[in-house]
Amino acid sequence: MTDISTDKFPNAAAMSVDVEDWFQVENLKTVINEDTWDKRELRVERNVDFMLQAMADCNVTGTFFILGWVAEKAPSLIKRIADAGHEIASHGYGHDLIYNLSHDQFRADVERARKYAEDLTGQQVRGYRAPSFSITDWAIDILQETGFEYDSSSFPTVAHDRYGKLTGMDAGQPIVDLRPGFTELCVSCLKLGKRGLPWGGGGYFRIIPYPIFKRGVRRILNAGQPYVFYIHPWEVDAGQPRIKGLKRTHRFRHYVNLSRGRGRFARLLRDFEWTTMSDLLALWKAQNSASEAVTA
Repeated sequence: MTDISTDKFPNAAAMSVDVEDWFQVENLKTVINEDTWDKRELRVERNVDFMLQAMADCNVTGTFFILGWVAEKAPSLIKRIADAGHEIASHGYGHDLIYNLSHDQFRADVERARKYAEDLTGQQVRGYRAPSFSITDWAIDILQETGFEYDSSSFPTVAHDRYGKLTGMDAGQPIVDLRPGFTELCVSCLKLGKRGLPWGGGGYFRIIPYPIFKRGVRRILNAGQPYVFYIHPWEVDAGQPRIKGLKRTHRFRHYVNLSRGRGRFARLLRDFEWTTMSDLLALWKAQNSASEAVTA
């Protein structure tokens, strides 16, 4: 496992969107069964269309990690994302936590989702992100065997009840070659020992005051590290249904500051220069090759 040097790396930030709908979120699974998904209001199209327009207004290209279930229900949406010039990557098919699946179930999940996205868009799907960052070491082997070239599921932050982990990863290693030909791109943290404070998006982006969040992003970039941000379409949807019967913690995680999502997303797009995950990885590898050539 090789840690790619951060020496003199230019400021670079990757924008990523995990394309799933409001009723597929892990925080709601205690009250929303998967067999009711077809009966729920599909809101992902209107939310992604808002994001696409906001990104176009700022001339931002990013990576969309597509849930296979959404691709099957809204194929024209996936085509619109690809036609706008964004990278298409995979979020799996059914939004199941990896460590709750068998190896064969996981393989079937990612193969189904990947084939559908590639058939829809004509793009090679190179990247994967696990639902709720539930990555495991054995999943990396399967991802590489099924044709993926990178994963962006490692979130080396302080303890979280759902996140998985990869052996040897820490907050000081934002990009790591896990295998020959396969790379991990971590979601960004502010370094705090081997772990870090979560600074890559999601609920943290909605909770932390925006000026403070912005300073944290700038601190990561100024330290010579790449920055990887993620967001979900339902996080810019203040009008989504409010579900009763949730645990207090789950209700807080899901609904906190949804009314601020659109404004904060638009500000973040304007305040930094963004690229795709694949382009960030290519830039990082090129910088590392140049550094190795100088020291050879």
